[in-house]
Amino acid sequence: MAKQKIRIKVKSFDHKVIDEACRLILETAEKTGAIVMGPIPLPTNIDKITVNKSTFVHKNSREQYEIRTHKRLIDITESTSATIEELSNLSLPSGVDIEIKMIMEAGEEKSSSTESTEKKPAKKAAAPKKAAKTSTK
Repeated sequence: MAKQKIRIKVKSFDHKVIDEACRLILETAEKTGAIVMGPIPLPTNIDKITVNKSTFVHKNSREQYEIRTHKRLIDITESTSATIEELSNLSLPSGVDIEIKMIMEAGEEKSSSTESTEKKPAKKAAAPKKAAKTSTK
């Protein structure tokens, strides 16, 4: 029997907005009776940008900016159709990017690995070639 799992990845530039979005997702999922794991904070992606202050003359005068992308991961197990419907109708704050993946996990299926016992024919070793001596005069 296969279990269904929902993995939600939330991204935002503002950590307060992403925490609010995660709180809304958690409340909605728990209200429908699903089991929720998370939010798990993922590493923050920092993009650094260096820009010259002047276009031509002052090369050593520069400005540095950075954009931080905060990420959270939420796993929802034992979800029902009501959970999926409530999550699709959820209104989240602006500035939040969401990726939702449905993962099917194998329950108690047996995984057996069979190894091939057939032998492949061995390749013959190539005879070493003798280097021809050339003399230039």
